[in-house]
Amino acid sequence: MADRRETFDRVLAPGPGRTALLVVDMQRGFLDPGEAMEVPAARQTVPVIRGLIELFRRRRLPVVFTEFVYSPAAPLLVGELHPEHQPAAPGAPTGFGRPSSSCLEGSPSARTVADLAPLPGELVVAKRWYDGFAGTPLDGALRARGVTSLVVTGTMTDICVLATVIGAFNREYRVTVVEDGVATLWPEIQRATLDIIGRAYGRVVPAKDVAGTVSAW
Repeated sequence: MADRRETFDRVLAPGPGRTALLVVDMQRGFLDPGEAMEVPAARQTVPVIRGLIELFRRRRLPVVFTEFVYSPAAPLLVGELHPEHQPAAPGAPTGFGRPSSSCLEGSPSARTVADLAPLPGELVVAKRWYDGFAGTPLDGALRARGVTSLVVTGTMTDICVLATVIGAFNREYRVTVVEDGVATLWPEIQRATLDIIGRAYGRVVPAKDVAGTVSAW
């Protein structure tokens, strides 16, 4: 594994001027207390992600956001498997396993949390599936900006982050995942997913290492 990490570091190291920060689904529907699809651990990553956002902005490097947005007009498997995204009926109980309007199109739940809010002119990609590249302009927008490497943060590590990392890998992006900038519901799943990423799809490093690299450019 040590030899593999050295290879990953050599081949996948982000390059000056060609690296973007990708913030995956840090939305109120996943971070606000009491939400049906709340990921409490994701709130702990907000200061880490905020620090990286500020650093990338200072360096004039792209900061890109994805937001999972559910629409009844496009009733996909995600809505069937996760009914929390379906519109809540007036007066009906909400919560895990029930229609709760989580990340519903046009709702405050679908917006990135205020502490990480995109600036005017920053790319915000609305997506219908877990993978931020599937059916979205993300790939074309990154290539138009000359991006070849991605630093990935967000939630959930084992679902939308992993799917987006695989989507990036399949499009030949050099991926670095920030281990303290991603979160999911269970510590053991967090560890397992980061292990999978680190063995097959990208580098897994702490935010301080990313900050050190970017600051040296």
